[in-house]
Amino acid sequence: MALGSRLNLSQSQSLVMTPELQQAIKLLSLSTVELGSFVSQALENNPLLKEGDLSEEFTRETDQNDLPRAEITADSLTQPIRDRPESNYGSEWGAGSEYEPLNKEHFDRAEQRTSEPSLEAYLQQQVGAYSNNEKTVFIARHIIGLLDEAGYLLFDLSEVAIDLGVSIEETEQALSIVQQLEPNGVGARSLSECLMIQAREMDRCDPCMKLLIENLAMLALGEIKSLKKICGVDDEDFAEMLKELRSYDPKPGHAFGESTLAPVVPDVYVTEKEDNSWEVKLNDDILPKLVVNRSYALEIQETGTDSETELWLNDKLSDASWLIKALDQRQKTILKTASEIVRQQEGFFRKGVSALRPLTLKTVADAIKMHESTGSRVTKNKFISCKRGTFELKYFFTSGVEVKEGGGASAEAVKAHIKRLTDAESANKVLSDDKLVGLLKEMGFNVARRTVSKYRE
Repeated sequence: MALGSRLNLSQSQSLVMTPELQQAIKLLSLSTVELGSFVSQALENNPLLKEGDLSEEFTRETDQNDLPRAEITADSLTQPIRDRPESNYGSEWGAGSEYEPLNKEHFDRAEQRTSEPSLEAYLQQQVGAYSNNEKTVFIARHIIGLLDEAGYLLFDLSEVAIDLGVSIEETEQALSIVQQLEPNGVGARSLSECLMIQAREMDRCDPCMKLLIENLAMLALGEIKSLKKICGVDDEDFAEMLKELRSYDPKPGHAFGESTLAPVVPDVYVTEKEDNSWEVKLNDDILPKLVVNRSYALEIQETGTDSETELWLNDKLSDASWLIKALDQRQKTILKTASEIVRQQEGFFRKGVSALRPLTLKTVADAIKMHESTGSRVTKNKFISCKRGTFELKYFFTSGVEVKEGGGASAEAVKAHIKRLTDAESANKVLSDDKLVGLLKEMGFNVARRTVSKYRE
């Protein structure tokens, strides 16, 4: 066999992640607080970037087919100091290689400022491990969002239940989960409850300690003799109880420090209009409003520039233009995603958690012609505010079960139906799992017996 070399040509496709594309993707995943830090740093580092007004508001109604245009002022973007090719900003964060990327230091500093988790973020990381019931976890996450900086819940549980369209019993169950999280004492509605939670965690909630905590007002008034009598302890035991009590933290949330608390600010507002359609609108108050500082660039040019200054000027102009366009694309992507979620989960916005449908990231991404990974980033740390409260976008993605006539129903909706059926059963006539399967089939749900048993439990 003869050996030799030869040249072959072949075609292939591959995605090249340019620095601009990588940074645009990272920009999309930033929370509101992180984005604010990033933009502030960009303003400090680029004299050709300044705060200014957007030409139009970003708004969208779910019954419209296309996203309203919300362009930045054209003069700020399309008239560079010298001719330079524009980047191609497509629906999937396309970016041309002609634009120099923003300094990596921008992102590094933004990350350093927000690297420590807030109290809410710390609690949200834990809550999923305490229950496999999606509805309970959903309610618990909402309660976490209502806690104040000290970790207290200052809202009446009945109001929370009404807002979410769930029962007071389900809300109490979710609160009990929150009160199991660290730091111990969070989720309390009073100082006494906060201390009681910590006493239980330390296995010190005996009858005497319980009576002491329930009568803190007497301790504050110095009625020690009467308090010892109520608790039924002598001087030595009482002193030991006080020592234990003083080791507890009356404001557990403050352990995170005020500087690390990240308030939940809605990125999107959802309101119902008079014709029963939904208006989905970005929160204008938090949108970065940036324009190119062309007057400064012209001022430098008028004084005369050498080639090195000219190069610096064009680089800064490219950075400023890129950031403005990337922010514009970020807001449009958030709005498109939120609008599709509202369309898919309209039942929740009208009736509450029980009307949640099964929904996946892929379903939303396909509907708005977006890659699933982009959808994952845009739903993280982005919040939507409606009459039922404020929720992270990713909370609207739930598992489901099959419906007899095709399609699907949220697992939470099925659990809600099972709960209503079992709550109505009498003590001497308990519904069997098989009976529940039959009743659910009559409602249109194709649920296996083992699934009913699991949900019932």
